[in-house]
Amino acid sequence: MSVSGYLRPLLPSLNDYRDIRRTWRGDLVAGITVGIVALPLALAFGVSSGAGAEAGLITAIVAGVIAAIFGGSNVQVSGPTGAMVVVLGPVVVAHGVGSVPVVSIMAGVVVLVVGALKLGRLVSFIPWPVIEGFTLGIAVIIFLQQIPSAIGARPGASSNAFIAAVESFHTIDITAVVWPLLTVAVVAVIMLIAPRIHAQLPGSIIAIIVVSVIATVAALPVARIGVLPNSLPSPALPALNAATITSLVGPALTVAALAAIESLLSARVAASISDTGTYNADRELIGQGLASLGSGMFGGMPATGAIARTAVNIRSGGRTRVAALVHALLLLVVVYLATGVVSQIPLAALSGVLMVTAARMVSLSTIRAVVGSTRSDTIVFVITAIITVSFDLIVAVGIGIAVAAFFALRALAKSGGVHREEIPAPAQPEDDHIAIFRLDGALFFGAADRMLERVTRISSVSVVIIRLSQLQVLDATGARVITDMITDLERRGITVLIKGIQPEHLHLATKVGVLSALRHHNHLFTDLPAAVEHARSHVKREAMQKITHAMTDPADSDERPAAEEGH
Repeated sequence: MSVSGYLRPLLPSLNDYRDIRRTWRGDLVAGITVGIVALPLALAFGVSSGAGAEAGLITAIVAGVIAAIFGGSNVQVSGPTGAMVVVLGPVVVAHGVGSVPVVSIMAGVVVLVVGALKLGRLVSFIPWPVIEGFTLGIAVIIFLQQIPSAIGARPGASSNAFIAAVESFHTIDITAVVWPLLTVAVVAVIMLIAPRIHAQLPGSIIAIIVVSVIATVAALPVARIGVLPNSLPSPALPALNAATITSLVGPALTVAALAAIESLLSARVAASISDTGTYNADRELIGQGLASLGSGMFGGMPATGAIARTAVNIRSGGRTRVAALVHALLLLVVVYLATGVVSQIPLAALSGVLMVTAARMVSLSTIRAVVGSTRSDTIVFVITAIITVSFDLIVAVGIGIAVAAFFALRALAKSGGVHREEIPAPAQPEDDHIAIFRLDGALFFGAADRMLERVTRISSVSVVIIRLSQLQVLDATGARVITDMITDLERRGITVLIKGIQPEHLHLATKVGVLSALRHHNHLFTDLPAAVEHARSHVKREAMQKITHAMTDPADSDERPAAEEGH
């Protein structure tokens, strides 16, 4: 493949906007709607991460534009997300706010390279219970992270969200706690009621406006967002040196993994609920890598595809990338024209928005579906959720995949079996000295020894026919076990015939030594009747040899029955 042929699917083209004449009205409405929904979330995620509200706005604007143009989905909306906040919080505590743009740029480069290497399809290997356990864990962490602001207290020193939430209760001002709690309650009530009045009502922005007006008019003693810049900063590379890069490699790789996983999962869900076609996973990673890189250069946070905003975009009529561009443009207008008003929003109001958002991330019907499926899926789901909350998001995904793989291998191992079969009729006197074993399912490292033990226990036969035509999975360990099986039986004087090696297994069987372990190359058959006929001929020939030998050596014949009986 030529370089241009390799790169063409990964780059933007005019074809991305071929439907714009037909869809521009819907894209415009959807973009405005998503922008209204994204504003409080961008502010809230910025504050919650520790990078500040302006970092959230910058990310939503810059990353929103870049990902819309370069990404692999027509309807994906990108920006700061709750999962990214969960990862960035400890990074800010350990390395300071200045580390966020650096991590964003480093992670962006990693995601960009992964996309350029066309590794995007790897996300399809993440099992559904892992995804749902991961989502539940993130929702719990986001909710816990909002507790300090909701009660007007300082966050605890721990990097664990649960411990930090508990520690924050030690700094509560009892006389002032009622106001932030009331603010959170009002926001939650409005956000829950608004969709019941009309599905298109943006409950979060309405709630933010209501509580901000009340807090300003009544001069309530609640913490506000504070002064925000009224323009985008100029792009620039943050200060980089070997020590900084070395200390942030771990967080950057974690952020990159999270950005790739979350963006591709969001794009996959978007493709399944919209009629705008499939998505290009590799191009999506390139777009998200460039988005995080660009966001970091403007002082923002790492970005990912945001499933909540993407879903709003689709439901509101968005069909092309123009909708995501309009969403970012609306937020840019807010930065230049309305930062004075935005600066008066109570922090507790943003906490209320995120608490409701976290609660909505948890689908009880989905949890019941996972838990009600199989015991192994339930275990994977619970383990992933617990590790996500207790330790680390990426570690949780890794362990969840490992546990799921263990159960999958165990199920695959159980699917394999050894079955002794009846010899095809009509019966012959020689059949008592012939055994047929059928190996089916999977013969690999997880099941090989069990099959070996079953066949090698056979005795009182002269010929064993091993049928391999029903064997679906064979690896090197399984092939080696068949070799050892043949060698053991042949050593005991039992002739082994192989029937029906599938073409895809023949090369492996030859390399590992299955065929060379046979006594003769004619002992490999393609159909069972021929193998059985050969086995019967072998038994007859062996019987005749014994008779001839007994007639020529009577003394030996007197001893043979005793020897055979002892065997």
